[in-house]
Amino acid sequence: MPEFQTTDEGFERVALRDYTEKAYLDYSMYVILDRALPNVGDGLKPVQRRIIYAMSELGLKSTSKYKKSARTVGDVLGKFHPHGDSACYEAMVLMAQPFSYRYPLVDGQGNWGSPDDPKSFAAMRYTESRLARFADVLLSELGQGTADWVPNFDGTMDEPSILPARLPHVLLNGTTGIAVGMATDIPPHNVREVTAACVHLLDAPDATVEQLCEYIHGPDYPTRAEIITPRKDLLQMYETGRGSLRMRARWVNEGGDLVITDLPHQVSGNRVLEQIAQQMQAKKLPMVADLRDESDHENPTRLVIVPRSNRVDAEGLMAHLFASTDLEKPYRVNINVIGNDGRPGVKGLVQLLTEWLTFRRATVIRRLQYRLDKVLARLHLLEGLLIAYLNLDEVIEIIRYEDKPKAELMTRFSLSADQAEAILELKLRHLAKLEEMKIRGEQDELAIERDHLQAILGSEKNLRQLIKTELQQDAETYGDDRRSPIVERGESRAFSNIDLVSNDPVTIVLSEKGWVRAAKGHDIDPLGLSYKAGDKFSLQVHGRNNQQVIFLDSTGRAYALMAHSLPSARGQGEPLSGHINPPPGAQFCGLLMGDSQRKVVLVTDGGYGFATSLGDMLSKNRNGKTLVSVPKGARIMAPVMVPALALAPESRETLYLAVVSNEGRMLVFPLIELPELVKGKGNKLISIPSARVQSRDEFVVAVAVFAHSDQLEIHAGKRKMSLQFNDLEHYLGERGRRGHKLPRGLQRVDRIGVTAVAAATGAAHQQE
Repeated sequence: MPEFQTTDEGFERVALRDYTEKAYLDYSMYVILDRALPNVGDGLKPVQRRIIYAMSELGLKSTSKYKKSARTVGDVLGKFHPHGDSACYEAMVLMAQPFSYRYPLVDGQGNWGSPDDPKSFAAMRYTESRLARFADVLLSELGQGTADWVPNFDGTMDEPSILPARLPHVLLNGTTGIAVGMATDIPPHNVREVTAACVHLLDAPDATVEQLCEYIHGPDYPTRAEIITPRKDLLQMYETGRGSLRMRARWVNEGGDLVITDLPHQVSGNRVLEQIAQQMQAKKLPMVADLRDESDHENPTRLVIVPRSNRVDAEGLMAHLFASTDLEKPYRVNINVIGNDGRPGVKGLVQLLTEWLTFRRATVIRRLQYRLDKVLARLHLLEGLLIAYLNLDEVIEIIRYEDKPKAELMTRFSLSADQAEAILELKLRHLAKLEEMKIRGEQDELAIERDHLQAILGSEKNLRQLIKTELQQDAETYGDDRRSPIVERGESRAFSNIDLVSNDPVTIVLSEKGWVRAAKGHDIDPLGLSYKAGDKFSLQVHGRNNQQVIFLDSTGRAYALMAHSLPSARGQGEPLSGHINPPPGAQFCGLLMGDSQRKVVLVTDGGYGFATSLGDMLSKNRNGKTLVSVPKGARIMAPVMVPALALAPESRETLYLAVVSNEGRMLVFPLIELPELVKGKGNKLISIPSARVQSRDEFVVAVAVFAHSDQLEIHAGKRKMSLQFNDLEHYLGERGRRGHKLPRGLQRVDRIGVTAVAAATGAAHQQE
């Protein structure tokens, strides 16, 4: 507390630091306790509580006529809530919107907003309102001694501090609020589920969150969109009182059109259409042809997305829209409420329901005790009235002739002051003979009620059973089926740049001086293209427009570029150095395209090599990645693609690698003996002394991968020799051996060809 000092002039002085600290603390506590956070008892903020109470005082029950909303707002501001009329009216509108509240508390007539624009409601002078039927859950026990009453802001009347809620409203409609240093975000829930959990908690006070969640499956919003949060995350959320959940729109495929039928809570259909349209304008949704809003009175939400063709992957398109628009939306959960002790705090499900049941138990006890006191007081009066009827003549005589009849009655018949006053207040018409019978009948009825009330109040078991019965009755009266289904769904994924690119066939052409271009189709003659003066064709590779092109240079570095990012073949291309940064003097010796799992053999002519996958060769760095360590004196050779059948590990056992040196030595061994590496020098393929490699006396000139059923073709100048697998027995050996000499005339090998022979027809075709 700040220390005040009184001056000689009578003023009080306090340090500015202390004063501002206290002022801000007082303000923050006011915002927390009296504005932003709900109470665990009735689940209402003060402004909501005052609106509902003011409407009940105006007689605006669910069965009464509607009354102008301005009248209600005026009463609330004038009697209980001295704040702005617009804020008060907005709070009232929120409680009337069926798309905002799971169980609306206000029944509105007129324009109360729409899901597309919740704040498009009419002014309060135009709309009419009354309490909804569900508001009876909060008000039905208000006049039965169940509430604490506090003075209003000017002390002229009293208002209830908390309404005696018959159900845990704090969970049913939820709420959001921002205080000072804290906030609350409580999602709505289903009446039947929450009530069943409360009943179970009454029977088993030590129940765990997991046991309660057998009844409460998760939040239940006013919309029918799906809750896709996994159960373990929901359990964690209920355990700690904090977490998040995700809702996803529901859609159906109607004859190829994708129709969105339900949107997540508080998501505008117009906003979703804008988001999709923006992507279409930015050409990020080339597979969407049209977008329509067919929502009407019968179908409040009907957004139609028309794909360009039936070949469009509907599931993939919707997964992209879920990830990139409000069709899937996260919601923060922070169950921060003011507890029974008057302190704010974040509470888990068990603590929250336990506190509410404590509040409910106290409320029921107060209600029963209030009624019991009324019954006992009435029985006491009836006792005195019965004495009066039994001694009617004497009572009349005392009243007629005594100056102080009340005192005389009390003395003569041993009556209490209340009993004597009741006798004196009797009307003459009640002195008939039948009145005695009525008194005795009323006494009997009240005695039965008294015994019943005392039996409940005197037994914890009976009290608990009464609370359970009332909860079940209210669940039957106000409960309904769950609206928001809880469904396990996969993660949504937005389209990447690659996904949005067409998969048209392309041919990548690279010239000797490093000019690159991409030509549409695979039937391109690269020799027929035009080149810069002094330049000519070097390498080409076939692939798809949405694949990456891998460039391998003479230093053993690999670079990757998207095929669609390369210039068209209508011109002479662009220098590759504009896209990547190869070392000075490096030459390109390989072009590769294909699936990331596709295998490739990388070889240096020093006789070393290894297998790797195209995915391991990819790099986003302009400087590429070091892939092959080239031995001294050796040079890197053109990479050799492994046939697609090698994607299955077991199929590699039927593949072989043929290696030929410039001395005409050939070695053939199973590909399975060649290790798979991410990078490095590799293992020895064929034995060549390192000194001969450095002096360039001996080196590898050709490498080929072939299957058991393929035909190997050895080309040496104009000579060619075709070998079936059975003809290769002389050259088969273990990896790293010296190999055997080819026949005379075929020892100066230029290249090795592989021809796949079709087993059924005997026809041959060139393998890729």
